[in-house]
Amino acid sequence: MIRLYIIGLFILIIAIIANGLIIKIGLKSWYDLFALLDKFGTGAFKELSILDYVWLFVGYPLVLGCGYWIGKTLHKLIFN
Repeated sequence: MIRLYIIGLFILIIAIIANGLIIKIGLKSWYDLFALLDKFGTGAFKELSILDYVWLFVGYPLVLGCGYWIGKTLHKLIFN
């Protein structure tokens, strides 16, 4: 159970940092996409740039995967 907690904690920390950086850079986050969907419906997808798509569907999952890897590695170092 502690393994899942540590991994989840690192995914959360990495997600918070990534969202903060993305806002500074000016790319859309998932929160922005949901707000656009609420406002424009399916037309929201026309509001996204290619970089937004790359970030949301490639970059963000990779970054969260790194959070998983960091958490898993840290757990292994501490408890093995």
